Amino acid sequence: MVHFTHTKTSSYVRSLIFGVEDSLVSTVGLLSGIAISSQHTVNTILATGIIYLLVEGFSMAAGAFLSERAAEDFLTDSKEPPLIVSIQVSAVMFISFIAVGFIPLFPYLIFRTHALAISVILSLITLFLIGITSGKFARRHIFRNGLEMLIVGGAAIGVGILAGKFL
Repeated sequence: MVHFTHTKTSSYVRSLIFGVEDSLVSTVGLLSGIAISSQHTVNTILATGIIYLLVEGFSMAAGAFLSERAAEDFLTDSKEPPLIVSIQVSAVMFISFIAVGFIPLFPYLIFRTHALAISVILSLITLFLIGITSGKFARRHIFRNGLEMLIVGGAAIGVGILAGKFL
């Protein structure tokens, strides 16, 4: 039987990496799809992006809170798992999701003509750097980990671009 040791740090790191990766991929995918599809304005893209970040950031935080509570309950003999850890994990998820979600949104504030390409490129570079960083923490091969994050995240971004192109 595998023995699993649960630590607060691993919960924080998991929420941070998940929040950052999911925010980048889903935000740039959504914004790319909207930018490519029919008529759009920069204001529409910005409003959609900000609304998405707030709603999805809160949703991800709620999911992190509930899943951490369930995991703590499963891993401890206590009838009531510590609430503070679940709150902290959900805060890490929310903050990481919102903060990093502005990376693909930012080019639409500054650049009018090439915002889509800059948004995608910045997001792909950030995914690679996050993969390298998480690989370092996990003691994995950092370049391979960065490439893995880039490919998986890039594929999801591609789905948003294709959806915008064909809808």
